[in-house]
Amino acid sequence: MKVGIIRCQQTEDLCPATTCIKCASAGKLAFEGVGPSEIVGIVSCGGCPGKRAVSRAKMLVDRGAEVIALASCIFKGTPIGFPCPHAAQMKAAIARKVGENIQVLDYTH
Repeated sequence: MKVGIIRCQQTEDLCPATTCIKCASAGKLAFEGVGPSEIVGIVSCGGCPGKRAVSRAKMLVDRGAEVIALASCIFKGTPIGFPCPHAAQMKAAIARKVGENIQVLDYTH
């Protein structure tokens, strides 16, 4: 499966997405239902309130992503302990944009 990952822009300086990459590649944790995956890209949400995540998700799909994963920093707040207050709205907008054939995951690990 091919996956695109969207991460919180505020965590980019703190986390290089290593665990997200490992989990996707191995098909572990959030990717257990998807299986081992090839990452087609990792982008940020574009900063608060995450409006750029929608167009960036579409870009990832256009480049082959069959699954969009919102990194754990968005819904869980990993590693800063502060979940995105716009996470649910961002996910819903992404799902509308990419269509029902593209699965959108709430987390990576």
